[in-house]
Formats: sequence, C-alpha cells, structure tokens
Amino acid sequence: QVQLVESGGGLVQAGGSLTLSCAASTRIFSIYDMAWYRQAPGKQRELVARVTSSGSTNYLYAVKGRFTINRDNAKNTVYLQMNSLKPEDTAVYYCNAVKEFPLNTMTYWGQGTQVTVSS
Repeated sequence: QVQLVESGGGLVQAGGSLTLSCAASTRIFSIYDMAWYRQAPGKQRELVARVTSSGSTNYLYAVKGRFTINRDNAKNTVYLQMNSLKPEDTAVYYCNAVKEFPLNTMTYWGQGTQVTVSS
C-alpha cells in the first residue's frame, strides 16, 4: 500500500504561481509513473501532467508552457509547478501513482488539494 500526501494548494490571484507537492510512502517510488489530475466542480477528473519512471513527461494542452511536473526520487516526491494561473485552473488537484506489473496494475490516489484562482 502506498500513501500519497499532497500539499501546497491554496488561493492565488490570476497570473500567480503555486507549487504542489506529493510525498509517497514507498521505498520504491522510482518505479512508479506519477501524475497530477484535477477535478473542477461538475466536471470529470482530467490528467494535468505525468512523469514516467524514466522521466518522460506529458501535459494537458491547456497547461503546456505554464505547468511543470518533476520528481525527486531521493525524496519520494513529485511536484507540480504552476505559473500564470488562470481562474479555469481552479480545481481539486490529485496526485496519482501507477505501476503496471505482469498480472495487475497498482494505482494509488492522494486525498486532493484545493487550488483556487481568483480573477
């Protein structure tokens, strides 16, 4: 069982920045693909950014050039640096860890952290 604990959410004005952190309770953090998802009220949860175990990244088109995901395997932590925030970025942000094994896929979620961007 892997526990994911997010931090860093809050209220920020449009154009501002926030950095989210997600600390994982596992000694084998490096084997997991890590991602940030978000869910706004009345909308489906969507993938914001992912960094694989090998370091490859991909982003939601709407955040490309503004958000950066990176991981620190020594600290078992993944980060989401969010710049030039817009009101439409307002959502609960969730950390996600995934590892595919031959017989099953392990998926873990954090509890979520609220990001509110005021106009």
